[in-house]
Amino acid sequence: MTISHHPPEDLLADFAAGKLEEAHQLVVGVHVAGCPRCSRFVRAVEQLAGATLEEIEPVPTAPDAFERVMSRIENSPSESAAPAPASTADDDIPPALRNYRIGKRRRVAPGLSMRPIELSGSGKARAFLLRSAPGSRMLEHTHTGTELTLVLEGSFSHEGGRFGPGDFDYGDDEVEHRPIVGDEGPCLCLVAMTGDLRMNGLLGRLIGPFVRL
Repeated sequence: MTISHHPPEDLLADFAAGKLEEAHQLVVGVHVAGCPRCSRFVRAVEQLAGATLEEIEPVPTAPDAFERVMSRIENSPSESAAPAPASTADDDIPPALRNYRIGKRRRVAPGLSMRPIELSGSGKARAFLLRSAPGSRMLEHTHTGTELTLVLEGSFSHEGGRFGPGDFDYGDDEVEHRPIVGDEGPCLCLVAMTGDLRMNGLLGRLIGPFVRL
């Protein structure tokens, strides 16, 4: 698998520092797990951060600090049972997402369907799997927020190039594109999104309210 499109370095640095929202952390993390180049960059950032910590002057703590922390952990309310993971027999679920609860598929537009991913955090970004039929063409659009897209299967193309398995695409309100899915098969993507799509043109404005991701 040849990966041609990667997350920006500032996004990778925020991933390494754990600064991203859960949905964004998920999408970038799946990409990093399968991309040697980005994995090396993340390790370098982590090593640099570790070296910086070693140079910081230690701050004195109370003699019983450890015991107090352990006591608070032991006395904290127990968490509710974790949600059942998605069925491993479902072909729509890549291995990296098997521990997440995946919602039922719903049709978004002709040839386009999505499955929401249940997250534990309260961030503004949502995550979902997006499946597009071969040869599907979306109307030209931009975004009112950000969209992080990782191709898991198949491919799509737009003004920024061709995106195949492992490729990462970043969209925001400054990007206008019209993705076209390849003819070789369905395209399955892992997406983290804030805001909504904003369709361009008269037809886009007419059908835009009915396309919800």
